[in-house]
Amino acid sequence: MQLSIVQRIILSLIPLVFAITIHEVAHGWVANCLGDSTAKQQGRLTLNPLKHLDPIGTIIIPGILLMLGGFIFGYAKPVPVNWRNLRNIRRDMALVALAGPLANLIMALLWALIIKFIIIFTGGNSYLASIFIYMSSIGIVINISLMILNLIPIPPLDGSRVVASFLHGHVAIAYARIEPYGFLIILALLALGVLSNIMQPFFQFFLTLITQLFGLSFT
Repeated sequence: MQLSIVQRIILSLIPLVFAITIHEVAHGWVANCLGDSTAKQQGRLTLNPLKHLDPIGTIIIPGILLMLGGFIFGYAKPVPVNWRNLRNIRRDMALVALAGPLANLIMALLWALIIKFIIIFTGGNSYLASIFIYMSSIGIVINISLMILNLIPIPPLDGSRVVASFLHGHVAIAYARIEPYGFLIILALLALGVLSNIMQPFFQFFLTLITQLFGLSFT
């Protein structure tokens, strides 16, 4: 099935918006369950994407990367969390951080389930079925990518919150000081191709696991 660049961007933005929105809501929801209602008070525990989207991180950067045919990633406005409100700061910091990537894993599984249902009930041969299969396939790829990317321990990615929950004293302070430069480090790693090399083995593992679980084939 041949799709124009515009069609590919639109069909990719739909699962990307879902992936980023639910990722952020998951952080806020778990934080609320563990004692911090900051996100709830600021109206961020909503699936309305307009409350979470960042024009650059959600639309412009993913669109450019898609047109370049490379690794797709994006980001939304982070859900606010006041760590001091959590009942057990170290443990709960890690749980709140892991909630986002876990939500992405669940979404990847749901997109795979959608493909399975489409194939079972329609055979997947019609043009409309092909459109939804393409979008769902992108959904799998985006959610696996976001899960793995966010688990990299570079502040302010989620993986750094998990690592920080185990650090103490001067080590924790030194680690936290990296955060203002974290995004630049990520962009540099992306430009140098290092980020893709780091992520590829993990991406391939989860993609293979999901496709084999649902009996799908990515070509």
